[in-house]
Amino acid sequence: MRTSTIQRKTAETRVELTLRLDGSGKADIATGVGFLDHMLTLFASHGRFDLSVACQGDTAVDDHHSVEDIGIALGQAFRAALGDKRGIRRYGDVTLPMDEALVLCAVDLSGRSCLRCALSIPTEKVGTFDTELVAEFLAAFAREAALTLHVRQLDGTNSHHIIEAVFKALARALRAAAAIDPAAAGAVPSTKGLL
Repeated sequence: MRTSTIQRKTAETRVELTLRLDGSGKADIATGVGFLDHMLTLFASHGRFDLSVACQGDTAVDDHHSVEDIGIALGQAFRAALGDKRGIRRYGDVTLPMDEALVLCAVDLSGRSCLRCALSIPTEKVGTFDTELVAEFLAAFAREAALTLHVRQLDGTNSHHIIEAVFKALARALRAAAAIDPAAAGAVPSTKGLL
């Protein structure tokens, strides 16, 4: 069972997160940030991950700390659930349309943290959600998961659609990368013998 539970408590947030990589897409999300709840629910569904997230944060200030700390916890959960990464495919990529938006996402479960994010989100907010927090979430996630993540917006004019395409594409790329490769016979997918 590739599962993990992360508890993160700071002066600004309290996050409890449980992840099961080989799930059915079940989501139980209560972050205190409505738009992020929506995105993480989509993320779980499209990745076929079982994901539970509860966060109490200082959203009276703004959503920044909650969004970043959830990204940190989710990254830590992925890294823990993957273990030594024996038998995984390692790489995953998808180009995902969401109406007029088109987003490319590529992942390498390399053990090296790298984010290349090229998004041009036209509005500063979707509802009450600050759209600049998408990049903060991705940076925290990639750093803590120790993976290489490329996100490119190829098209799109609607901020909601662009961000939704990002989360769906990320989920599907991660699902592909974390999948067990029957041909790998439990080997670590690196000539170094370690990821």
